[in-house]
Amino acid sequence: MTRETALVLGATGGIGGEVARQLRDGGWRVRGLRRSAAASEQTDGIEWIHGDAMNRADVTRAAKGATVIVHAVNPPGYRRWADLVLPMLDNTIAAAKTERATIVLPGTVYNFGPDAFPAIVEDAPQHPVTKKGAIRVEMEARLEHASRDGVQTLIVRAGDFFGPKAGNNWFSQGLVKPGKPVEKIVYPGTAGVGHAWSYLPDVARTMVELLERRNTLDGFARFHMSGHWDEDGTQFAAAIQRVVARQSGRAPAIGAFPWWLLALASPFNVTFREMREMRYLWRTPVRMINTRLLDVLGHEPHTPLDDAIEATLVGLGCLESLEANDFEQEA
Repeated sequence: MTRETALVLGATGGIGGEVARQLRDGGWRVRGLRRSAAASEQTDGIEWIHGDAMNRADVTRAAKGATVIVHAVNPPGYRRWADLVLPMLDNTIAAAKTERATIVLPGTVYNFGPDAFPAIVEDAPQHPVTKKGAIRVEMEARLEHASRDGVQTLIVRAGDFFGPKAGNNWFSQGLVKPGKPVEKIVYPGTAGVGHAWSYLPDVARTMVELLERRNTLDGFARFHMSGHWDEDGTQFAAAIQRVVARQSGRAPAIGAFPWWLLALASPFNVTFREMREMRYLWRTPVRMINTRLLDVLGHEPHTPLDDAIEATLVGLGCLESLEANDFEQEA
């Protein structure tokens, strides 16, 4: 049987890398576009192609023969979103039109404002209160327009990402420090305020399973994942405490995120400025309703919270693998 080809833009990142690996493991021929590659090379079962998502010719060349394009590329550190995000998406849409490929987009809650809270369904009104949110709305509008021209689009929206690889997410940029033992958990939210988290391998698995059913889906299909819902803003940090304590015997303290420091530094630091803009999502409960996803898949891929956090801390270099410890003790 002929294997299908998927191009993953952002395959060196968190969600892009997870999707690329799971597609590969599922029998797909996977290509990844990256600027650092000297030439096309095959590593870990993924064909890496030298190119830039900002260059339409590069994206078109990499997408040749692909039936799926995963658009998981973002400017690093939230920098130059207004300049880069929409042109990169336009390049993906152009390539998808040429190849008649399905586009998959990892979505966020940025599209929505307080009028859609606290329980958000896929078709809720999109009235964002931030610049990034407005860009996200425009991204989806362009994809919906492209779907009318025959470009199928699947959008999977989820809460705050966390997973074994560092990236533009609150877990690795706020709660803990990658590469260092967890001595303190810095939590951005307020006790009593619920928050939605999504484990990257679960998000990737959801996308892969939806792709396997894409012939039964609409031309423009949006889905929400419920992920890990922390109903009172204390359960996620408590899970980190449990996981760390199992190995070290000591639970790290939980402290408040220094929003005041972001306020002082944001005029001089783009990343801090963009993080501060997202504070409204920590001041009110925001929950994703996954009824539509359950109707299609019959389930939502869901790794137990403690297992997901342990894998994340190990991947970030904050915790040693318990399996490795067991091996050393046996040896």
